[in-house]
Amino acid sequence: MHFDPREQAALREVGLDTDDLRAASDLVADAVDDAATDLADFFDGGGTYYSDMDTAHGDGGVREHDVDHLDVYTHAADLRGYLKFDRWGVPVEDGRVLNEDTVELTLGPSIHDRVRFATDPEAL
Repeated sequence: MHFDPREQAALREVGLDTDDLRAASDLVADAVDDAATDLADFFDGGGTYYSDMDTAHGDGGVREHDVDHLDVYTHAADLRGYLKFDRWGVPVEDGRVLNEDTVELTLGPSIHDRVRFATDPEAL
């Protein structure tokens, strides 16, 4: 079940029973699966993407990236994966679709930040 013991206790206190908790947990897992599919579709086929990623030697503007692919998987409420660029990659720890042109990913070690990616630099 998605909810930890404290969350389960709080949800029971407001009137949810075990079946309700299980149904809510299943809905969370389904939403995460849907988000993973949408994110994978966004990066499907790779190509040129733009981001607001902060870089050590950058000027704070929009960055252009050649993306190879996004490998993403889920487990209950966790969405994880790996974003592969042309010459490097970074772990993905969460993400969501903002609109048809823009997504936001939480990138792990080496970046440690939420970064928006778009198919059009004007979308950022």
